[in-house]
Amino acid sequence: MTLEQPQNPLQDPPQASALPDEPALPEQREGGGVMELLERIGSVAVPIAVALYAVLYIGIEQMYAVFGVNPQQVGVDQAVLLGRMTSTVVLLLLVAIPLIGVLVGVGWLIDKITGGAAGKLVGAARERPWIAATLAALWCGATYWGVFLLFGDLDLFVMVVIAVGLGVLAFLIPFRLLRRKPVGRAGTKVIVGGLTGVGLGFLLILGLVEGALDVQSSGQANELLNAVGFQDQWAVIKNAEDDKPLYDGRWMMLLGESDGTYVLYDCDKLETLRRPMETTNLGTIELDPEREKGFTCGGLVE
Repeated sequence: MTLEQPQNPLQDPPQASALPDEPALPEQREGGGVMELLERIGSVAVPIAVALYAVLYIGIEQMYAVFGVNPQQVGVDQAVLLGRMTSTVVLLLLVAIPLIGVLVGVGWLIDKITGGAAGKLVGAARERPWIAATLAALWCGATYWGVFLLFGDLDLFVMVVIAVGLGVLAFLIPFRLLRRKPVGRAGTKVIVGGLTGVGLGFLLILGLVEGALDVQSSGQANELLNAVGFQDQWAVIKNAEDDKPLYDGRWMMLLGESDGTYVLYDCDKLETLRRPMETTNLGTIELDPEREKGFTCGGLVE
């Protein structure tokens, strides 16, 4: 007959037998499900947004250079630019969030319709380093499209050849080597996102310059210029001493003000003027005026 040993209160109580592991959820088996997909989207979207905003200020400089001034001379710095674009950023978020949701839903629906074949195909492509590296390299080469356009109007075939050649020569091998480790794969996402933002930024620069040329010739800004904070604001300039209209009472575009000076654009004479604020009054002010059909600037020059 054996006596039971008294339990030492200082010892841990006996552990119960381990329960069998719970079956993994479908989201876990598929690699994280929707949350991981959103995380991947964010890891690419953030570098795109940062690079695009960094290039945006270069576009603003080129836009105001059409009028012979720089952003500082019209009172536009990074803080002012971001403040003017607040409404645009809010609208972009309102559009981007449901758009991402729709894309996720469409991807899920395609995967269900194909019985999971679409997801397996994408997973197989991601697991093959050369395929993923080639796609990323070709995309990065294509992001230089806007840079090439700044140097001239190139033929579409030439642009495709340059983009493909640049992608293969400059990015293919580095991306293949980066995909050996998780850190390298994350770095590839950052590079691809950053170059995508830069490429979109250069296309934006072209649009801003063309829009500024349109303002210079037609006196009316387009939606792209309004989205980046360009103020299509016109006023009648008056003398501060006697409040009499100057420049024959013609409407002048107020480009901005800085260091006590108004910067004005004379649409009729195609000139950019500067006047001290202390000697200048702004008469009737109109924002985004309607122009009659066929209106052009330079009436007093012709």
